[in-house]
Amino acid sequence: MTEPSLNIGIEEEYQIIDPQTREMRSYVQQFLEQGRAILPNQIRAEFLQSQVEAGTKVCRDVAEAREELVRVRRSMLQLAEDAGLWVAAAGTHPFSSWVRQRVSPFGRYPELVRFLQDVGRQLLVFGMHVHIGIEEKELLIDVLNQLRYFLPHLLALSTSSPFWHGRDTGLKSYRSVVFENLPRTGIPPQFEAYASYRNYIDTLLATGSIAEPTHVWWDVRPSEKFPTLEIRIPDMCTRVDETLCLVALIQAIAAKLVQLRQANQSWRLYPKHLIDENKWRALRYGTEGKLIDFGKKKEVSFPHLMTEILAWTDDVIDDLGSRREIEYADTILREGTSADRQLAVFRRTDDPRAVVDHLVEETRESVA
Repeated sequence: MTEPSLNIGIEEEYQIIDPQTREMRSYVQQFLEQGRAILPNQIRAEFLQSQVEAGTKVCRDVAEAREELVRVRRSMLQLAEDAGLWVAAAGTHPFSSWVRQRVSPFGRYPELVRFLQDVGRQLLVFGMHVHIGIEEKELLIDVLNQLRYFLPHLLALSTSSPFWHGRDTGLKSYRSVVFENLPRTGIPPQFEAYASYRNYIDTLLATGSIAEPTHVWWDVRPSEKFPTLEIRIPDMCTRVDETLCLVALIQAIAAKLVQLRQANQSWRLYPKHLIDENKWRALRYGTEGKLIDFGKKKEVSFPHLMTEILAWTDDVIDDLGSRREIEYADTILREGTSADRQLAVFRRTDDPRAVVDHLVEETRESVA
């Protein structure tokens, strides 16, 4: 087995905010034009014109990812400031409506919206994608199959979308609900080998079900552009430290699963319908709920499960140089996720505009 690089790439989706109204603002074309000089090949349009995506360069480790992510976020904030706008990092906007948003005129988006119709137009949601370098395809599929179990845990730590159209939804990740209206989303099935995955993709392409492989929007998938496993389940994290905690945890889990394979062992594989139960609990309750320990057939508090995962990955963390970032999980468990902080602001002020101000300020502070 070829040793995987486990290098890192991070893609984040940002909200473009009008400071006067606190509403989402369709401005992505200007962002792209102005951003080419400071973020060449790193800034991209998203489905709606009030969204913009920026990605890091390939990073060897979490320390390099920290430097690169801070640089990208500072650049995004500067682009917004130069245009008299704000940028916020969260899974949903507290009150903007998708009905008033315009679809991006770039690339595949006009054709995609003709296919998806209102299911696509509703995608006023923002996520974070983490790429982990696993160059050998069979190993990549093996890690994908096992890592599915941990996806709800990653979602719970990242929850940042409690609001939708000005309403407290009662969920910590309403983004997850909106996104799963799309076809080919959610927890992926288990694949016997890379050939099985490829046969699935080729069948969809041949039958006109998808125009390109990236129209499979699972919570984790093989990347078609890079030799990486792409983890897509997290909400967009508000703080840089939250993003890096998720990145470090994903990399450590992948490293541990590779270590198991080298010892001819593996994490137990669970069917999609069981993992879906934990995903629902994660998006509903975030870190305050309980997930299911399928082996014991018991509910277990999320903090206890995180303690177990951190202990399980402990022997690879120092080699990866990510102990500082992973231990930030304790801060998340203690202080709550972005969703918890947003809800606290709303309950204190009864004003969704105050939640926007809070998100903008936290986004800025995280790179100060």
